[in-house]
Amino acid sequence: MQAVAQKLKDFNELVMFQHTIFSLPFIFIAMIVAAQGWFGWELLFLGLLAAVSARNFAMGLNRYADRVYDAQNPRTASRPSVDGRISARAILLFTIANAVLFIVVAYFINTLAWYLSVPILLILASYSYFKRFSELAHLVLGVSLGLAPIAGVVAVQAAIPMWSLFLSLGVLFWVAGFDLLYSLQDMEFDKTEGLFSIPSRYGAEATLFISAIFHSMTILFWLFFAAESGLGFFGWLAVVCSGGMLWYEHKLVRKDITKIDRAFFTVNGYLGVMFLLFIIMDRSVA
Repeated sequence: MQAVAQKLKDFNELVMFQHTIFSLPFIFIAMIVAAQGWFGWELLFLGLLAAVSARNFAMGLNRYADRVYDAQNPRTASRPSVDGRISARAILLFTIANAVLFIVVAYFINTLAWYLSVPILLILASYSYFKRFSELAHLVLGVSLGLAPIAGVVAVQAAIPMWSLFLSLGVLFWVAGFDLLYSLQDMEFDKTEGLFSIPSRYGAEATLFISAIFHSMTILFWLFFAAESGLGFFGWLAVVCSGGMLWYEHKLVRKDITKIDRAFFTVNGYLGVMFLLFIIMDRSVA
């Protein structure tokens, strides 16, 4: 039993399960807005399974594809995919199992979700290899998480309304923006290994500027989302507070670049949860 518990802990560390908090709130935000409130226990369960399996697939494949690079990077050398705790074969089987689970869950949600399941997995998979040939990998990661609201609204409406595209574009630039900040940690390593990233190609100052532009676009698209979906006071407040939190994130990193972890995990984690809570309040009083 202790060995099983340890293995589960290792897999949790492999995929950093707690980081699901970045995409999960926006799936439920889309579902709440699409349903104009509560969307039911069945969709809650299926939505959770879909979100977790999709992210496990993406993270598992990323760890599998990057294991050689991770072994050479001091920041990632202690990951379970590198230090021998989880074999390459086990990671691959884990990744395939989660892909199958995601497709099966999509089938039980509705026909459109099932049709979109494989294309979504292909997009998620592309991020793991994009850094080999293009610095646009940050945007590919943004697209990957930006699919979350699309998945949420498809689950409820079996359609993709305009407001969900605005919400997704906001998530895209939000994620790409904070991934740029996070990638500053690996700027020198990426240069040495010939990997493509905006920090390694253009430097720290340009990266901070581009990240700020991306996050400005995030707020712009979320304002469009609020207007198009007919949100009330709390919905607009969610967007305003998000802008304040992103401003604080950039201030934190510019003041002390060693605070990247705090900006990445704490601020962005709270942002998603805050946004979801305000949307719940908005739909509750609508």
